[in-house]
Amino acid sequence: MNTVNYKINDNGVIRDMTANEKAELDASQTPVDLKALKLKDIRDIRNRKLIETDYLANSDVTMPDNIKTWRQSLRDIPQDFSTEEQYDLLLARDEQGNLTHSIWSKP
Repeated sequence: MNTVNYKINDNGVIRDMTANEKAELDASQTPVDLKALKLKDIRDIRNRKLIETDYLANSDVTMPDNIKTWRQSLRDIPQDFSTEEQYDLLLARDEQGNLTHSIWSKP
């Protein structure tokens, strides 16, 4: 069994935490939701990619069909990619730090 060793530095004296101090510390610790963090990263990347081509949506510019299709696929990411494994694929990077999933590549 893995037990946590609760110690506290109280004015230079290391001592065991009281039960109340332990409970307060435990209550303040919130688990990290990795799936939510990955989804936020994906959303940020997607929004940057959409912003990069927003100028093509101006009324005086005709947006090519391949860009329209790509932008739609970016907007469809939340419904098309919904598992943590799929998030990992979307966030995969090569040795240079470039995203490797094909959805990020502008046609």
